[in-house]
Amino acid sequence: MAKYVIQSKRGAPPLGAYSQGWRAGDFIFVTGSGPIDPISGKLVGDSIEQQTEQTITNLEAILEADGATLADVVKVSVHLHDPSLFPRYNAVYARRFSRPYPVRTTVGSNLGAMPGMLIEIDCIAYKPQARKAAGKGRSGTRKRTRKASR
Repeated sequence: MAKYVIQSKRGAPPLGAYSQGWRAGDFIFVTGSGPIDPISGKLVGDSIEQQTEQTITNLEAILEADGATLADVVKVSVHLHDPSLFPRYNAVYARRFSRPYPVRTTVGSNLGAMPGMLIEIDCIAYKPQARKAAGKGRSGTRKRTRKASR
């Protein structure tokens, strides 16, 4: 099973000690992303609708860096600064994802580390791996890692 890092210049850059994404076999794991502009590194939008759009766009960019789309997502975890924002975020989410929707958990969270941030989303996608696992991704880069032998 191939395992490698996924990076995209079109997705929000990591603001800490984590990777944007990982491919592990046929699964793609995308880090918790927020409404961060990939170029400026600054928060985008002041409404939950604007922030949900940008956050999903960031997830989409990381998925696309390894040939996947939102249609390949099977699991989503969402953190909302204020759970009362659920109906408004859900309207954007329902428009951006397709039926059958991925399984999803939405919880209230303290997102105070980034003042003004209302949402953070991570996801897992299932996309069978192409035979050529090493090299460049379609719109990003991949870094292959190898398991140490004992």
